[in-house]
Amino acid sequence: MTFDLLIIGAGIIGSALAESCARRGLRVLVLEAGIPAAGTTSAGMGHLVVLDDNPAELALSRDGLQRWQARRDELPPAAEYRNCGTLWLARDEEELAEAERKQACYRQYGLTGNLLNARQLQQQEPALAKDLAGGLQVPGEAVIYPPAASAYLLSEACRLGAQLVRGCAVSQLSDEGWLRLVDGREFSAPRIVVAAGNQSTRLLPGLPLKPRKGQLLITERYPATISHQLVELGYIRSAHASDADSVAFNLQPRATGQLLLGSSRQYQDQDSEIDWPLLRRMLSRAFDYLPGLAELQAIRAWSGFRPATPDKLPLLGPVPGKQRLWLATGHEGLGITTALSSAELLADLLCDCAPTLDPRPYDPARFGFPTAVQAELAELTP
Repeated sequence: MTFDLLIIGAGIIGSALAESCARRGLRVLVLEAGIPAAGTTSAGMGHLVVLDDNPAELALSRDGLQRWQARRDELPPAAEYRNCGTLWLARDEEELAEAERKQACYRQYGLTGNLLNARQLQQQEPALAKDLAGGLQVPGEAVIYPPAASAYLLSEACRLGAQLVRGCAVSQLSDEGWLRLVDGREFSAPRIVVAAGNQSTRLLPGLPLKPRKGQLLITERYPATISHQLVELGYIRSAHASDADSVAFNLQPRATGQLLLGSSRQYQDQDSEIDWPLLRRMLSRAFDYLPGLAELQAIRAWSGFRPATPDKLPLLGPVPGKQRLWLATGHEGLGITTALSSAELLADLLCDCAPTLDPRPYDPARFGFPTAVQAELAELTP
């Protein structure tokens, strides 16, 4: 069969892109080396939030959240979409001023944020520590179970005509529009999109990506313990200030009644095992905000790796200097929120349509590419 597009990677980004392109009538083949959504997607917390660290991040996450909101009724129960809203928590007056800044920023973009004083915060979430200064309530934000949401998008893509090949890795990749799997099969198309998360650098060495390790913990079922997603206002500083190991309080109420706890960040640790000292730091931080959490039973902790770029924005667009190779990776911790917006933006570009969002902040060309990428492609071409 002849294909218009090959997508390498069946995580939530590749699956969303496959669905978007198949809906436009493109003949799409998705290639997954392992189990769909078992890599970066399964390591995500599943928050659907708008972040405003910079205008490009805000634009992509705002559009992504709105697209998920518009599709919530079609998602299967397994996706566990829950419109819980977010509470950004301020420990002191300085962080309360940050909440005010965030509210003003949201208002500029037509987003609602309600400032809460200490008493109002306690009314919203009685289990929170009593010494918090207040916070910002953002209604309409949600949580979702990423593997199930990704599986739904992939199934929709296949229903619309896309095909899936799984369990076989790509061994060779060419800018001439073909690739070869380790079992010898070859496929070709006018465009190839690498959406393989951290594995993208295996296919294109030299990409400006590095894996960011994160750890998560989930509890037994404790319904009605909290009703909002809880995030400390120090989260952004922790996430973006440096490459040093860090922890920040982020807690989600799952549809199952369980509590999902994050988050930690490590760039130097490439070991998939749990870093127990860092996990203890993460728990200690959480107990400062939610003291009763210490009395609950945890049932599992795990780690995962998310692909990060130097400016924390994804790579969406053609590989510089290449005609047929494109990228859809580097979403770090915001890939679940932005999956649908990233897919639509890239599908517009692939179909030569004017995108709704300005694509320039996410264009891979903003970094340039070392010659190692070019050399590797030359070596892979027979």
